Amino acid sequence: MADEKLIMSTAGSREEAARIGRVLVDEHLAACVNIVGPIESIYRWQGKVESAQEVLMLIKTTSEKSSAAIIRLRELHSYELPEAIQLTIEDGNSEYLRWIRENC
Repeated sequence: MADEKLIMSTAGSREEAARIGRVLVDEHLAACVNIVGPIESIYRWQGKVESAQEVLMLIKTTSEKSSAAIIRLRELHSYELPEAIQLTIEDGNSEYLRWIRENC
């Protein structure tokens, strides 16, 4: 199993996602943050089904930095309850995975 992690989160705007991504990379909590979208999100919030246009952030980090990255994401985010889903990267281009480790 690799040491690298992928954290998925959404933001309400491209500007907010870029601001969060820049801080995570500047602080070496992520090697890279991809911003995808806009996407349409449908979700239940406070008992009602809602929908919103959001952007998706794909945050590449390591096991060692993932908890701190999630804490920082929550500090920077405008949402009351920001998404932060962490996935383990099982395998991939070994040179790219090394690059993630070296840049976190």
